[in-house]
Amino acid sequence: MARAIVFSEIGSPDVLQLVEVPDPVAGPGEAVVRIEAAGVNPIDAKQRSGARPLPPLTAPRRVGFDGAGTIQALGEGVTGFAVGDRVAIRDTLGTYASLLAVPVAHLAHLLDGVTAAEGATLAIPAGTAYQSLRSLRVVKGDTLLIHAGSGAVGQAAIQYAVHWGATVIATASPERHEQLRTLGAVPVAYGDGLEDRVREAAPGGVTVALDCAGTDEAIATSLTLVVDRDRIATIVRGPDAASFGIRAFSGGSPEPLSEEEQAWRAEALPLTIDLLAAGDFTIELGPELPLSEAARAHELVEQHAARGKIVLVP
Repeated sequence: MARAIVFSEIGSPDVLQLVEVPDPVAGPGEAVVRIEAAGVNPIDAKQRSGARPLPPLTAPRRVGFDGAGTIQALGEGVTGFAVGDRVAIRDTLGTYASLLAVPVAHLAHLLDGVTAAEGATLAIPAGTAYQSLRSLRVVKGDTLLIHAGSGAVGQAAIQYAVHWGATVIATASPERHEQLRTLGAVPVAYGDGLEDRVREAAPGGVTVALDCAGTDEAIATSLTLVVDRDRIATIVRGPDAASFGIRAFSGGSPEPLSEEEQAWRAEALPLTIDLLAAGDFTIELGPELPLSEAARAHELVEQHAARGKIVLVP
């Protein structure tokens, strides 16, 4: 029997339960992956707590969308993958588990030098960052302001933008400034006087802004500094972004992503694995916890108590 984390009611992290489930079988176009690491994302905790509404629970719901492991079995019609291949998983519910059947369209090969923990922490943060910057048309010569640059999405966005030749100003608490500098950003502290500090850091002006913080300060500063509101976006304030005249990606946005934006999110996973393998991208890894401590992992996420991406190991 496989093991998986489920919840049968909305509530605190304590509603998460480790249960035995039947071993998955690979259907047509699928692979069964033995999960070696599952990435823990804020959306996982938001769905469990009810902060991000779900349809009514009529059966135990699985948890997690990102993971990595080794292919154990293949379904009919699968090409391009083989039993024993190391892979990363994107956009597939249930990665908090020991085994999972995954559409092969949601898999990317893990290259030598990229660990399962790194592969498991990529899909949602890297996909969100990459798609957001592509949607905002970030190019060489831009000056990009990222609010909450030390988070997983913020760190990924910094690295893409720097790689493309943009100048990046990123907000964070002072103790996180050195991490931002290592990624190529100019760090500034959030709080009173943020606008003045950003102006000092970017005397030529700011051309584009990405809000990963969701604070009123972040929204107000972006609106003041960026002339073109179509080049301001939030990944947190989806429900009220339209009232500011800005764009929203994720964060409860009522507007679905376009087909092109969905394709960018899918493109981000193999692209970023290539960058990792080449030494041109880094991931700040946080605590590794056993699958049985999924509740503790959600507590850490909700309390913002861990630096780096949390990984569950079955």
